[in-house]
Amino acid sequence: MPPNITTLNTTRARAYVFRLPLFTRVVIIAIIAFWLAGLQRIIDIQQWGALIPDEMGIASLYRMNTFPFIHLNIFHAIMNILALTPLMERFEAEYGTLNCLALFFGPLTTIPALLYVGLEKFVFGNNVAVMGASMWVFLLLGVEAVKTYKVNPNFVIGTYSIPTWTTPIALLFAMAVLVPSSSFLGHAAGLVVGYGAGLGYVKFLAPPEKILRWVEGKLNLLGRLPHYVSIDQKTYGRFGVLPSNNIPATASQGVGLGLVGSNQRLGP
Repeated sequence: MPPNITTLNTTRARAYVFRLPLFTRVVIIAIIAFWLAGLQRIIDIQQWGALIPDEMGIASLYRMNTFPFIHLNIFHAIMNILALTPLMERFEAEYGTLNCLALFFGPLTTIPALLYVGLEKFVFGNNVAVMGASMWVFLLLGVEAVKTYKVNPNFVIGTYSIPTWTTPIALLFAMAVLVPSSSFLGHAAGLVVGYGAGLGYVKFLAPPEKILRWVEGKLNLLGRLPHYVSIDQKTYGRFGVLPSNNIPATASQGVGLGLVGSNQRLGP
């Protein structure tokens, strides 16, 4: 008896999950772990780890790395995991696990976080706390949109030719309309940095490949860590190096629900 559609879909989903690279797995596990930690009432995890403009200082710089992992509820966490996973998995396969670790606990998180805090506090004079992984979602959508544009500059709807790099912008405004509580500013900060990364403007912040190779060899990371993607296993190359024979995924692979603030604002 041939397998039914449900069985096939379950098998494919299980196979996809088992193939996820290491950093992507760690991010998913961390999001779930922070949600579970938030169930206790001793420490307010959301207040502790959210990106709150008025709370930023030397002692609270950790917030720029904790806020993407913290979510308002399980629905918010699951939706962002579903949106983030295919984008992060592709990015890690392209640039390597160690590079992802350095970038997402470094410039690809701190730059949009600082941009958000600066605009929110000093330009608009607000103090909206945000949390959630959707800033990463829009950042990665920006990276994918630039790569897609260089290979396929336009798509046609009726008689209109629309630049492919504008797809994430349409998603940005759609999110603002469909989820009014989302942080338009937070999503926009992630998208701007994503465009910059896709264009190569932040490639100087990426760790030197020579150092990454030395660390990998010294610690034997490829041999010790399952699902680790080494520098030499990357699909394409460094920032700004585009594939010549591979067709990149479109920029519409996923959309996050948005980061969520303590005042119920979803965003970035």
